[in-house]
Amino acid sequence: MNKDTYVLIMAGGVGSRFWPKSRNHFPKQFIDILGTGKSLLQLTGERFLKICPSENIFVLTNEAYAGLVGEQLPNILKDNILLEPSRNNTAPCIAYATYKILKQNKEANIVVAPSDHLILKEDVFVDKINKALNFTEKNDALLTLGITPNRPDTGYGYINYKNDAADEIFKVNSFKEKPELKVAEEYLANGNYLWNAGIFIWKAANLKRAFEKYSPEINELFEKGNEFYNTPGEKKFIAVNYPTSPDISIDYAILEKADNIYTIPAEIGWSDLGTWASLHAVADKDDQSNVVNCNQVNLQDTSNCIINLPTGKAAVIRGLENFIIVDDEQVLLIYPKSEEQEIKQVAKKMVASFGEKYS
Repeated sequence: MNKDTYVLIMAGGVGSRFWPKSRNHFPKQFIDILGTGKSLLQLTGERFLKICPSENIFVLTNEAYAGLVGEQLPNILKDNILLEPSRNNTAPCIAYATYKILKQNKEANIVVAPSDHLILKEDVFVDKINKALNFTEKNDALLTLGITPNRPDTGYGYINYKNDAADEIFKVNSFKEKPELKVAEEYLANGNYLWNAGIFIWKAANLKRAFEKYSPEINELFEKGNEFYNTPGEKKFIAVNYPTSPDISIDYAILEKADNIYTIPAEIGWSDLGTWASLHAVADKDDQSNVVNCNQVNLQDTSNCIINLPTGKAAVIRGLENFIIVDDEQVLLIYPKSEEQEIKQVAKKMVASFGEKYS
């Protein structure tokens, strides 16, 4: 393994579309949502051990989840669990980790990835990441791993690229916001579009130059931390300064402005597991296409449902089709799968009406 390769796992999100299973105190990335005996964060951590040693893996998370990360990833160094005192989107947290690592190793070559995605073809994923790392090591390039789309999905942003290279590494023309269905169908027919999965590869020094050029406010803030990174003063510096950083994504801060963006198309069995329906699409199903996480169920005339119950709980269900049924002991959700985009707002209304214990 290359000693200059590092991984940043972003694990600070709430996963509100998986409510009520995913809650503020125990969000999606810490849940065994696939029924494998391991959380999504644990699966992600194991995946990246094929890329670099554990001492080069950093986890970016909210202060509230420090204990959960340490418990679920005991092999990660305590100093490599970087705690955000506020939720300011992806650009500040990536800048913080990048400048800290750059202070350790000026040749650092970094992979940035979410903690809560499913990747079924892990060997293909590792090959693509290594290919990307080899490219960014030798070129002034900011690279994103693009997912080859298999349907006109309106839930993802898209990457438009120049399909004119022989080595599977293509120059990016532009990033596109989540499209309407007709536009998504045009993207799929065109063939030069990929889903934006939020998986990035770049040298730390090159990303820092991009912050200097395109996001000077963020650069100036985290540049001030150079005398504190990897010292006892780092925690205080971050506590005071991090909350003052702009609330902005890395896409808006850098990627949509820079002219040295590249992509590698990848068919890696990917899902962002952003919703209950996306889980239904990839999980094992019974002969009526139900996804059930327990054995103590009696299902009659029930199909295409997701049924997620606490350990030891039994259920009798009859006459449901295309429903989400989730019981987390405190909240019972029974909701049409076709309307699942409403769940995030429903959760907010429950909190507003009945208190923070339901958040």
